[in-house]
Amino acid sequence: MANRFFSKAFFLVICIMIVYGCAPKPYASTNKSYKKQAKQFAETLKSLPDNIPVDSVANAPYWAGTTNFSMRKPNFVIIHHTAQNTCDQTLKTFTLPRTQVSAHYVICKDGTIHHMLNDYLRAWHAGAGKWGNLTDVNSSSIGIELDNNGYDSFPAIQIKSLLVLLDTLKQRYSIPEANFIGHADIAPTRKNDPNIFFPWKDLNARGFGQWYADTTNVIVPEGFNYLQGLRLIGYDVKDTTAAIRAFKRHFEQDSVAVIGEADKKIIYMLSK
Repeated sequence: MANRFFSKAFFLVICIMIVYGCAPKPYASTNKSYKKQAKQFAETLKSLPDNIPVDSVANAPYWAGTTNFSMRKPNFVIIHHTAQNTCDQTLKTFTLPRTQVSAHYVICKDGTIHHMLNDYLRAWHAGAGKWGNLTDVNSSSIGIELDNNGYDSFPAIQIKSLLVLLDTLKQRYSIPEANFIGHADIAPTRKNDPNIFFPWKDLNARGFGQWYADTTNVIVPEGFNYLQGLRLIGYDVKDTTAAIRAFKRHFEQDSVAVIGEADKKIIYMLSK
């Protein structure tokens, strides 16, 4: 009887908490840590810039703070798959200090969007990578993780939420269309996400990421260097096999590291 009474009382407490906006918060402790770190960053930003700590350098006798500045804004969006089995598993991974990984957004299979980090802050999602001349991708990008184990297709409702988010980010930060790319594009030797089922063509139709037109009548110039073409697109071709595989995964939903004439046409169009 006592256990039954306790169960009913506990259920009643939960219902009251939900009604009054006090639903249990599973990440209350990590949210507190987030606020503490953000406050520390704010204190750093408020402090006066330090002088150059070298005796031989003449420092000004007073500080002259400029009136013309703003916060740095992201210029790239990097799309990932989580390579985990559930959204909750990913949220936990991104709230454990020992993992040293994070992302700005996580989108669950049901379309729920978790905004885990302020867009102006630097997430640890890209790791070592390169796109064109950009080598510190984390410092200029927003990371979006899609709940996906790396082998499944992406539910329509999840892609719908992604498109809404991408449109918001593109408008908010004036991110160029070509700067919506995948994790495998910037780190072809290490990563393969988002997986081969990701609908890059559909995203391009909505204004996100590069794609190509009909290549039927395309004539590739004699002597065309397709590796140079890949480099012009943005790929790091230091490891040519990895670069080719990443390109084909993105633009052809194929990961065979062999380049044929049809592939050269696509590379030629994209690199022009």
